[in-house]
Amino acid sequence: MDVGLFDFDLPEERIALRPVTPRDAARLLVVRPGSPEPLADRGVRDLVELLQPGDALVLNDTRVIPSRLWGRRYRGETSARIEIMLHKREADDRWRAFARPAKKLNVGETIVFDSDGAGNACELARLQAEVEDKGEGGDIGLRFSLTGPYLDEAIARLGELPLPPYIAGKRATDQADAQDYQTTYAREEGAVAAPTAGLHFTPELFDALRTRGVSSHFVTLHVGAGTFLPVKAEDTDEHRMHAEWGTVGAATADALNAVKAAGGRIVAVGTTSLRLLESATGEDGVVRPFSSDTAIFITPGYRFRAVDLLMTNFHLPRSTLFMLVSAFAGLDLMKRAYAHAIAEGYRFYSYGDGSLLFRADASA
Repeated sequence: MDVGLFDFDLPEERIALRPVTPRDAARLLVVRPGSPEPLADRGVRDLVELLQPGDALVLNDTRVIPSRLWGRRYRGETSARIEIMLHKREADDRWRAFARPAKKLNVGETIVFDSDGAGNACELARLQAEVEDKGEGGDIGLRFSLTGPYLDEAIARLGELPLPPYIAGKRATDQADAQDYQTTYAREEGAVAAPTAGLHFTPELFDALRTRGVSSHFVTLHVGAGTFLPVKAEDTDEHRMHAEWGTVGAATADALNAVKAAGGRIVAVGTTSLRLLESATGEDGVVRPFSSDTAIFITPGYRFRAVDLLMTNFHLPRSTLFMLVSAFAGLDLMKRAYAHAIAEGYRFYSYGDGSLLFRADASA
């Protein structure tokens, strides 16, 4: 498909630089394909009445790590500052990362990391990594001098929380982001981007949903920095997704299959939960245990196997995520929904408002 079909104009002032407080006070645009009035302005707290007893929320419990690192490469008496964004762990001592600038970085070179990029000789600056290979778009493979929990500790000390570029380009990361950019239920460390639809959930909202008879289930997909990358190809067939590691436990798979068998609906909280569930579900609609990489790329024409409703934030133009929501609820309706959201002052992207999408083919 022509990537230009997924383009739209977004005023800069619609990009949220801070979340609302409390988290569940955000607005929620409800999108119902096939309804006489398919768009409705609600709030996140209205999930309690929008969902039905027997429905099941599926949430991604990944935890964001401070994955932006600053270092220097040295050649004789000269050095150059390098920014590294980790995006996928491949072994105890190996990560794939995006480097900036990457053009002059050579395979075999060593990068020395420190907290300010100054290359000082303090103990914290002793983390090093060798460039093992180079891919496209600044992607590189790194083998670190530390391994396992020792590497994790060094990254935690030296790293910076990786706010998306549309926020980080407008203000500095601060202490508030350490809490704001994590879900309240984050526990499995490994993501370099937050599953942002989950940022709206509070303990009070979970309690109200539980009382309503809506169950909550957790899966893990370690979101990679590839989620920030624009689609540069002109046709969706030419775009390559970056793989992300995810897992769906056997108990969770069994519980979700039981929900479907009893007539309940599976509600994915976030596109990461949806992509993982669709990767774990066969053509027969049965959710199976899953523990592997997934690079699933969902565009209009995809037949959904598991998910009935999707709660998600508002996404970038020409992004794989806007393609996904267009596949879920219909391209024409999602363009109409985004135009409505812009006109009505909804807040966009990671710290913005949310939407609740009903699946188009289910509505039909």
